[in-house]
Amino acid sequence: MEARRLSIITGLSYWIIFFAAIFANFFVLEAIIESPLETVQNSALIVRFGILAFLITVVFDVVVAWGLYKLYQRNLWTGLSIFFRMMHAAIMGVAIFALPIALKSTTETEILRQVDIFNTIWLIGLFFFGIHLILLGIIIKKPLIIAIFLTLAGIMYMLDTTAHFLISNYSDYQSTFLILVAIPSIIGEMSFAIWLILKGGKNSTEI
Repeated sequence: MEARRLSIITGLSYWIIFFAAIFANFFVLEAIIESPLETVQNSALIVRFGILAFLITVVFDVVVAWGLYKLYQRNLWTGLSIFFRMMHAAIMGVAIFALPIALKSTTETEILRQVDIFNTIWLIGLFFFGIHLILLGIIIKKPLIIAIFLTLAGIMYMLDTTAHFLISNYSDYQSTFLILVAIPSIIGEMSFAIWLILKGGKNSTEI
Protein backbone atom coordinates (compact mmCIF):
# COMPACT_ATOMS: atom_id res chain seq x y z
CA MET A 1 0.00 0.00 0.00
CA GLU A 2 1.22 3.53 -0.76
CA ALA A 3 2.67 5.26 2.29
CA ARG A 4 0.54 8.36 1.67
CA ARG A 5 -2.72 6.41 1.65
CA LEU A 6 -1.65 4.41 4.69
CA SER A 7 -0.82 7.61 6.55
CA ILE A 8 -4.27 9.07 5.82
CA ILE A 9 -5.98 5.87 7.02
CA THR A 10 -3.95 5.98 10.23
CA GLY A 11 -4.70 9.64 10.84
CA LEU A 12 -8.43 9.23 10.21
CA SER A 13 -8.48 6.20 12.52
CA TYR A 14 -6.95 8.38 15.23
CA TRP A 15 -9.84 10.85 14.84
CA ILE A 16 -12.42 8.07 15.01
CA ILE A 17 -10.84 7.02 18.31
CA PHE A 18 -11.01 10.61 19.60
CA PHE A 19 -14.70 11.08 18.84
CA ALA A 20 -15.73 7.61 20.03
CA ALA A 21 -13.77 8.03 23.26
CA ILE A 22 -15.22 11.50 23.93
CA PHE A 23 -18.76 10.18 23.54
CA ALA A 24 -18.15 7.05 25.62
CA ASN A 25 -16.34 8.85 28.43
CA PHE A 26 -17.99 12.22 28.76
CA PHE A 27 -21.55 11.47 27.62
CA VAL A 28 -21.99 7.91 28.89
CA LEU A 29 -19.49 6.97 31.61
CA GLU A 30 -19.78 10.32 33.40
CA ALA A 31 -23.57 10.06 33.27
CA ILE A 32 -23.40 6.62 34.90
CA ILE A 33 -21.11 7.91 37.65
CA GLU A 34 -23.34 10.91 38.38
CA SER A 35 -26.66 9.03 38.31
CA PRO A 36 -25.98 5.27 38.26
CA LEU A 37 -29.47 3.79 38.58
CA GLU A 38 -31.27 6.48 36.60
CA THR A 39 -28.82 6.24 33.68
CA VAL A 40 -28.79 2.43 33.54
CA GLN A 41 -32.56 2.07 33.90
CA ASN A 42 -33.81 5.04 31.88
CA SER A 43 -31.02 5.47 29.32
CA ALA A 44 -30.00 1.87 28.69
CA LEU A 45 -29.78 2.41 24.92
CA ILE A 46 -27.33 5.29 25.38
CA VAL A 47 -25.24 3.11 27.68
CA ARG A 48 -25.21 0.37 25.02
CA PHE A 49 -24.03 2.91 22.45
CA GLY A 50 -21.33 3.92 24.91
CA ILE A 51 -20.15 0.31 25.17
CA LEU A 52 -20.15 0.11 21.37
CA ALA A 53 -18.11 3.34 21.22
CA PHE A 54 -15.51 1.84 23.56
CA LEU A 55 -15.36 -1.25 21.33
CA ILE A 56 -14.83 1.01 18.32
CA THR A 57 -11.87 2.66 20.06
CA VAL A 58 -10.30 -0.78 20.54
CA VAL A 59 -10.85 -1.76 16.90
CA PHE A 60 -9.34 1.45 15.55
CA ASP A 61 -6.53 1.30 18.09
CA VAL A 62 -5.49 -1.88 16.32
CA VAL A 63 -5.84 -0.15 12.93
CA VAL A 64 -3.62 2.70 14.13
CA ALA A 65 -1.09 0.20 15.49
CA TRP A 66 -1.00 -1.56 12.11
CA GLY A 67 -0.65 1.73 10.23
CA LEU A 68 2.15 3.01 12.45
CA TYR A 69 3.99 -0.29 12.18
CA LYS A 70 3.84 -0.22 8.39
CA LEU A 71 4.84 3.45 8.21
CA TYR A 72 7.79 3.18 10.59
CA GLN A 73 8.76 -0.48 10.32
CA ARG A 74 12.34 0.40 9.39
CA ASN A 75 12.92 1.91 12.83
CA LEU A 76 14.45 -0.37 15.45
CA TRP A 77 11.97 0.70 18.17
CA THR A 78 8.76 0.39 16.14
CA GLY A 79 8.00 -3.25 16.93
CA LEU A 80 8.33 -2.63 20.66
CA SER A 81 6.23 0.53 20.50
CA ILE A 82 3.43 -1.23 18.64
CA PHE A 83 3.59 -4.17 21.05
CA PHE A 84 2.82 -1.83 23.96
CA ARG A 85 -0.02 -0.20 22.04
CA MET A 86 -1.50 -3.63 21.33
CA MET A 87 -1.18 -4.47 25.02
CA HIS A 88 -3.20 -1.34 25.78
CA ALA A 89 -5.87 -2.32 23.25
CA ALA A 90 -6.11 -5.86 24.68
CA ILE A 91 -6.40 -4.61 28.26
CA MET A 92 -9.02 -2.07 27.18
CA GLY A 93 -10.97 -4.89 25.56
CA VAL A 94 -10.94 -6.80 28.84
CA ALA A 95 -12.02 -3.70 30.79
CA ILE A 96 -15.11 -3.27 28.62
CA PHE A 97 -16.52 -6.56 29.96
CA ALA A 98 -17.42 -4.74 33.18
CA LEU A 99 -19.83 -2.34 31.47
CA PRO A 100 -22.48 -4.84 30.26
CA ILE A 101 -22.47 -6.22 33.81
CA ALA A 102 -23.10 -2.71 35.11
CA LEU A 103 -25.97 -2.42 32.67
CA LYS A 104 -27.61 -5.50 34.22
CA SER A 105 -26.98 -4.43 37.81
CA THR A 106 -29.91 -3.36 39.97
CA THR A 107 -28.18 -1.41 42.73
CA GLU A 108 -26.18 1.80 42.65
CA THR A 109 -23.35 0.16 44.59
CA GLU A 110 -22.98 -2.68 42.09
CA ILE A 111 -23.11 -0.34 39.09
CA LEU A 112 -20.38 1.89 40.52
CA ARG A 113 -18.32 -1.16 41.44
CA GLN A 114 -18.34 -2.34 37.83
CA VAL A 115 -17.44 1.15 36.61
CA ASP A 116 -14.57 1.18 39.10
CA ILE A 117 -13.38 -2.20 37.78
CA PHE A 118 -13.51 -0.81 34.23
CA ASN A 119 -11.54 2.31 35.21
CA THR A 120 -8.91 0.35 37.15
CA ILE A 121 -8.22 -2.10 34.33
CA TRP A 122 -8.19 0.72 31.77
CA LEU A 123 -5.79 2.65 33.99
CA ILE A 124 -3.34 -0.24 33.87
CA GLY A 125 -3.67 -0.27 30.08
CA LEU A 126 -2.86 3.45 29.95
CA PHE A 127 0.49 2.74 31.64
CA PHE A 128 1.49 0.61 28.65
CA PHE A 129 -0.02 3.19 26.28
CA GLY A 130 2.30 5.72 27.88
CA ILE A 131 5.32 3.57 27.03
CA HIS A 132 4.03 3.37 23.45
CA LEU A 133 3.80 7.17 23.19
CA ILE A 134 7.31 7.67 24.58
CA LEU A 135 8.73 5.26 22.02
CA LEU A 136 6.59 6.80 19.26
CA GLY A 137 8.02 10.22 20.06
CA ILE A 138 11.51 8.77 19.68
CA ILE A 139 10.57 7.01 16.44
CA ILE A 140 8.93 9.83 14.49
CA LYS A 141 11.53 12.53 15.40
CA LYS A 142 9.86 14.99 13.02
CA PRO A 143 7.95 17.22 13.44
CA LEU A 144 10.05 17.71 16.57
CA ILE A 145 7.38 19.61 18.53
CA ILE A 146 4.87 16.77 18.01
CA ALA A 147 7.48 14.18 19.01
CA ILE A 148 8.15 16.15 22.21
CA PHE A 149 4.45 16.36 23.13
CA LEU A 150 3.92 12.64 22.41
CA THR A 151 6.85 11.75 24.66
CA LEU A 152 5.65 14.12 27.39
CA ALA A 153 2.11 12.68 27.15
CA GLY A 154 3.52 9.17 27.53
CA ILE A 155 5.42 10.17 30.66
CA MET A 156 2.30 11.79 32.12
CA TYR A 157 0.17 8.68 31.44
CA MET A 158 2.69 6.52 33.28
CA LEU A 159 3.00 9.03 36.11
CA ASP A 160 -0.78 9.25 36.52
CA THR A 161 -1.23 5.47 36.70
CA THR A 162 1.62 5.21 39.19
CA ALA A 163 0.12 7.99 41.31
CA HIS A 164 -3.26 6.21 41.38
CA PHE A 165 -1.69 3.18 43.03
CA LEU A 166 0.92 4.86 45.24
CA ILE A 167 -0.83 7.96 46.58
CA SER A 168 -3.56 7.08 49.07
CA ASN A 169 -5.23 10.49 48.74
CA TYR A 170 -4.94 10.61 44.95
CA SER A 171 -8.42 12.16 44.69
CA ASP A 172 -7.01 15.35 46.23
CA TYR A 173 -4.70 15.74 43.24
CA GLN A 174 -6.91 14.17 40.57
CA SER A 175 -7.74 17.42 38.76
CA THR A 176 -4.05 18.35 38.62
CA PHE A 177 -3.07 14.99 37.16
CA LEU A 178 -5.93 15.23 34.67
CA ILE A 179 -4.54 18.52 33.34
CA LEU A 180 -0.98 17.16 33.25
CA VAL A 181 -2.15 14.20 31.15
CA ALA A 182 -4.76 15.93 28.99
CA ILE A 183 -2.75 18.90 27.71
CA PRO A 184 0.27 17.09 26.17
CA SER A 185 -1.94 14.17 25.10
CA ILE A 186 -4.49 16.29 23.25
CA ILE A 187 -1.86 18.52 21.66
CA GLY A 188 0.50 15.69 20.77
CA GLU A 189 -1.93 13.05 19.54
CA MET A 190 -4.33 15.38 17.71
CA SER A 191 -1.44 17.22 16.06
CA PHE A 192 0.08 13.91 15.02
CA ALA A 193 -3.24 12.75 13.57
CA ILE A 194 -3.57 15.98 11.57
CA TRP A 195 0.03 15.71 10.40
CA LEU A 196 -0.54 12.13 9.25
CA ILE A 197 -3.57 13.20 7.22
CA LEU A 198 -1.98 16.29 5.67
CA LYS A 199 1.69 15.41 5.27
CA GLY A 200 2.41 11.86 6.38
CA GLY A 201 3.96 9.43 3.91
CA LYS A 202 4.87 12.06 1.34
CA ASN A 203 8.55 11.24 1.51
CA SER A 204 8.00 7.60 0.58
CA THR A 205 6.01 6.02 -2.16
CA GLU A 206 5.67 2.44 -1.04
CA ILE A 207 5.56 0.61 2.28
